[in-house]
Amino acid sequence: MNGGDLIAAVLKEEGVRRIFTLCGGHISPILVGCKKTGIDVIDTRDEANAVFAADATARMTGVPGVAAVTAGPGVTNSVTALVNALMAQSPLVLLGGSAATVLKGRGSLQDIDQRSLVAGAVKRCLAIGKTCDIVPVLHSAFLIAKSGVPGPVFVECPIDLLYGEELVRAMYGAGAGDAAAPDLRARLLRWYLNRHVDRMYSCDLESMKPEKASVRDIRPAQGRVKRAADMIAGARKPLMVLGSQVMLHPREAERLTTAVRKIGIPVYLTGMARGLLGKDDPLQFRHRRKEALREADLVILAGIPFDFRLDYGRAVNPRARVISVNRSRQDLTMNRRPSLPLHADPFMFLMMLSEMAGVRAAGPDEWLAILRGRESQRELEIEAMASEKGEYVNPVRLLKKLDERITDNSIIVADGGDFIGTASYITRPPAPLTWLDPGVFGTLGVGAGFAMGAAAARPGSDVWILYGDGAAGYTLQEFDTFARHGMPVIAVIGNDACWSQIYREQVVYFGDDVGTRLTYADYHRVAEAYGGAGFVITGDDRIDQVLDEAVAAARGGRPVIVNVRINRTEFRKGSISM
Repeated sequence: MNGGDLIAAVLKEEGVRRIFTLCGGHISPILVGCKKTGIDVIDTRDEANAVFAADATARMTGVPGVAAVTAGPGVTNSVTALVNALMAQSPLVLLGGSAATVLKGRGSLQDIDQRSLVAGAVKRCLAIGKTCDIVPVLHSAFLIAKSGVPGPVFVECPIDLLYGEELVRAMYGAGAGDAAAPDLRARLLRWYLNRHVDRMYSCDLESMKPEKASVRDIRPAQGRVKRAADMIAGARKPLMVLGSQVMLHPREAERLTTAVRKIGIPVYLTGMARGLLGKDDPLQFRHRRKEALREADLVILAGIPFDFRLDYGRAVNPRARVISVNRSRQDLTMNRRPSLPLHADPFMFLMMLSEMAGVRAAGPDEWLAILRGRESQRELEIEAMASEKGEYVNPVRLLKKLDERITDNSIIVADGGDFIGTASYITRPPAPLTWLDPGVFGTLGVGAGFAMGAAAARPGSDVWILYGDGAAGYTLQEFDTFARHGMPVIAVIGNDACWSQIYREQVVYFGDDVGTRLTYADYHRVAEAYGGAGFVITGDDRIDQVLDEAVAAARGGRPVIVNVRINRTEFRKGSISM
């Protein structure tokens, strides 16, 4: 057994079933150890996508995702994806290779101060310094990743602690030598290196027993939940906004759905909570949220702060009472102090609230009628937009047609700006944990990695990537990964040859489109080059046929790109946020 084998054993004990990576000599023992242990090794074409994939599988399973990257550039390539996971509060562990312990700071290949660089992108940086550290450090990493506000943890793994002891001694040149050699300096160096290796391997790997770390969630006080129930009972226009934190218990999603319905308050879903109530629940609303928040007399925020999504608190009626539940103390009172703050797990709060006697089953009929009327009005407006003609494909019509093909077995991955912003109002996630977007960091380029994680976590699902043409350019090379690992995803690219979300406002404000133009590229040929299937749609009359052919190709085992030339629309005019 070597250090890589022991790391693999700890990962298996922690419930890890797959690891995402881009290979490197610094981490080879980890990958080989994982394969021997029965952990799937999914190798990507970019380290960022390995981390994005780990993020997605964590969100869908509740088990921290794991990625392994090589030292230096492998770690630096991962930073954006780490920050995205930190902002999205996704639990994951990044294993980063590093220079040999004895060679740090001596000009070794890819040797940099990785921990200082990564520190601001993760919850915690940990390092393995000797064999005795491997088990406790990894267990600590998983515990930190899952506890409190979840997030990514970086574990630095020096190369000389991953390979076997005899091989390391040979690489160091610290093996048995002629003690009587005339070169005193050489003998001293050999003595020093042998002593260093002795200290590094001071624990017997075979005797180290991995033990799974347990996490305690932050339970809300019963009295404060009762107070929340009393506030609901006195409200005439109550509203709930549920954020991603409510989904940190993925295996309990069905119970959560039942609880939210039992509480009976009109609800808007954001982030990972999208899809919680299916497509057509009468309590779920998707449109005119700002108007509803301005009129509500009670707003419950569960797992979402008053950030830019809620106009820093200004979107909510200033006279409304606010109940805020959040794992983060900072997010709990961000920008506006709630009437009732609960520093607790939002999932547990909703479960306890649903069991409280006296919680009304629903708000006043007139309030629900107002919200439903606005919802219907907006749907009619969208329907009218879908009928508009142009040179190419109407994106609203395309998305409505795509929504018809979203089954209960579908997962939607959103990656882009303008096209995805439109899709978020039209495409309806069919069930809990069937929508993946980057989160509040707004990162472009998550598409392929998220789809990879979703396909690995839910084999047999229809995984749809909705790409803007700008976002697609970041990760199309991963169609090689999809083909090699048998992941038949369907990517639909809204191709308007433009960074439209930026273009629209930039031209209005400055009269210049500099830096915002693209071309109507043949993106579908990328899928064909990597062994997948590529399709093109240039007119509304081809939408149905091509989407059906794309679904058939994917269900036949091939990854697919549908390259759709779309018209520009004013659907999201004024979407730039300060």
